[in-house]
Amino acid sequence: MSISPRKITLIILTIISIFVIQTSCLAQKSSYTPAPCGPLPSPNQLRWQDMEMYAFLHYSLNTYTDQEWGYGNESPQLFNPQQLDCKQWVTVCKQAGMKGIIFTAKHHCGFCMWPSAYTEYSVKNSPWKNGKGDVVKELAEACRKEGLKFAVYLSPWDRERADYGKPEYVEYFRNQLRELLTNYGEIFEVWFDGANGGNGWYGGANETRRIDAKTYYEWQETFRMIRELQPNCVIWNDGGDRGDLRWVGNEAGSVGETNWSLLNQKGDVPGNMLRHGLENGDSWVAAETNTSIRPGWFYHQTENDNVKSLSKLMDTYYKSVGRNSTLLLNFPIAPNGRIHPTDSLRGIAFAKMIQEVFKTDLAKKAKLSASNVRSGNKRFAAKKATDGKESTYWATDEGVTTATLTLDFPQPTTFNRFLAEEYIPLGQRVKKFSLEAYIDGEWKSLKDELSEIGDGLTTIGHRRIICFPTITATKLRFTILEAKASPLISKVGIYLAPHINHDTPNAGEKHSSNYNIFFGADKMMFVNLNQEKEVTAFRYLPPQNTRDGVITRYRISATTDWNHWEVLGEGEFSNIVNNPIWQTVRCKPTRATVIRVEGIELAKGERMAFSDIEVVGK
Repeated sequence: MSISPRKITLIILTIISIFVIQTSCLAQKSSYTPAPCGPLPSPNQLRWQDMEMYAFLHYSLNTYTDQEWGYGNESPQLFNPQQLDCKQWVTVCKQAGMKGIIFTAKHHCGFCMWPSAYTEYSVKNSPWKNGKGDVVKELAEACRKEGLKFAVYLSPWDRERADYGKPEYVEYFRNQLRELLTNYGEIFEVWFDGANGGNGWYGGANETRRIDAKTYYEWQETFRMIRELQPNCVIWNDGGDRGDLRWVGNEAGSVGETNWSLLNQKGDVPGNMLRHGLENGDSWVAAETNTSIRPGWFYHQTENDNVKSLSKLMDTYYKSVGRNSTLLLNFPIAPNGRIHPTDSLRGIAFAKMIQEVFKTDLAKKAKLSASNVRSGNKRFAAKKATDGKESTYWATDEGVTTATLTLDFPQPTTFNRFLAEEYIPLGQRVKKFSLEAYIDGEWKSLKDELSEIGDGLTTIGHRRIICFPTITATKLRFTILEAKASPLISKVGIYLAPHINHDTPNAGEKHSSNYNIFFGADKMMFVNLNQEKEVTAFRYLPPQNTRDGVITRYRISATTDWNHWEVLGEGEFSNIVNNPIWQTVRCKPTRATVIRVEGIELAKGERMAFSDIEVVGK
C-alpha cells in the first residue's frame, strides 16, 4: 500500500505539531514553577521552625546552691524537692504557648537528672524518691500526655568528672547522650552548650582545664549517632562543628533585623554573623533565640520581683519570632520542684496577649492586587498571600525581583502590625522591602519602631513582623525592593495590637547608685557607704555592651576602719559575659563603712568596670 506525498507531509507536520505543543507545555510549566533558590531547609528544620516557641527548663543542684553554674563538688544529698511536679511544668508551658520543652538533663556541674548507668553523680544517689526517681522520664511522659514535644540539653562541659579533658571523657559523654536518645522516646532537639573548659572540681583535682572545643568532642561522630538514633531531631551546637541551628550571639532575647537562615558549613562564625546570618551562606542554619523569663537561667529567690514584664516579653517575641527566628524561653524550676507562680502567670499572660494581637487578620477583608503575577497564572495570584494555606504563595515572573502587593480596604482601617512570610521550602529570597500606607489621600512610609540598627526593612524568611504606631488607612502597599530570585510570599497579615501597660520593671533594669566609688588599682574598687551600715549583700551590674572590664572572678571585703577587712564573699560570676545581668553576693550581716571589690579575673582588659553597683543592708 502506497502513501501519497501529501499524507506523508501531513503526518510529518502532525508529529512536529505534537512535539512543539509538548515542548511548549513543558516550557510553560517550567516557567511558572519556581526553582529552588540557594540552600534549602530540611524537613526537620521546617518542622522545628513551625514550632515558633518552646520552653527551656533549667533545674539542677545549682538550684539549691543559688548559683548559675555549679562547680561539680555539690553533694547529691542537696537534691530532695518536696513538691516536684513535672505535670505542673508541662501545664504552665502549654498554657504559655510553648510547643515543646528542652530540659537540662545535665548542666556544667555534671549532676545527671536521670539515673545514668555511667556515673554515680545523679538522682539515683539523692534522697529524692529514695534514689529511685528519674526527672527526665517523668517530664518526657508528661510532655507526651499533653501533646508537647520533648528535647534535652546535655552540657559537653562537666566540672565533676575527673577524666574531663581526656579522650575517655568523650566516650562517657556519648554514652550518656545515647541513654537520653534511646530511653525517652522521640527527641525534637539536642542542645549542646558552648561553655567548654575552665575551673572545676574534676573529681577533687580542683583545677582549671582547657580543651579545643572545635576538635576535642569529635562532633561529626556525635552528630552521626544522633541522626541514627533520632532521625527527626535537630541539633543546636555552639561548641564546634555546625549543627542545624545557630545561636544569635546573645541571651537578651533578640536577633538581628536582617536575619538570613544561612551560614557556611565550615569556618569561624563571628558575632555579627551569628546575629544576622550570611546572605550567601552554603548551608541552612537558622537562628534560635534563647532567653530567660528572669534575669538568670536558674531560680534565685532574689529575682522574684524581676520577672520580665508582659511588655518586655512581647518585645522579645517581635525581636525573635518576628525576625525569622524561634523563641526558646526559659522557666527556671524553684527549689520546691515547681515553676514559681509569678513566672507561670506571666507566661500565661504572654500567650494570651499573642492570641489577642493576632486573632483578627484585617488583611482578609482587603482586596489584593499585584504588579506582577507569575505567568499570569491564578496559582500564583495576589490573593494566595491571604488564603490561609501554607502551601500556596504569590509569585512573580522569573527574573522579576521588584514587585508590589497592594491591599485595598473596603473602609478606613486601623492597625499597627504587619506580618509577612516567605515560602521557605524553596529558599529565603527577599533582601529588602518597604511599607506604605494611604492616609488622607497620600502615601506615607512606615518604619519599624523596634528598629535598633536602622538598616530598614530587609529580610523576611519564615516570619517578619513590623511594629509601628497605630494608623488608620484605606490602602497598604507592600513592595519587594530587592530579592535574590523571584519572591514567593505565602502570607501577609495586618493586625491591631492593644496597648500594654508596663506592669513590672524589665529584668535587668539599672538601679541608681548613691555611693562614692573610686579605684585603688586597675582591679580594685572601693565603695564608700558614707556611713556605717549592716551589709547583707553586694550587687554588681557589669558593662552591658562590652566584655572590657567585666569581672568573672571576685573577692569582696568590708571594713569599718580601713585596717581590718572581713571577706564577704569570693568566687565566680558564672555566664556573666553572655548574660550581663545583676550579680548578687550574699553574706552574713556585717558592719561596714567601705566595701572593697577585687577583680581577680576579668573577661577582657586590664581595668575592671561596672554599669552599676548596689549595697544591700540596713
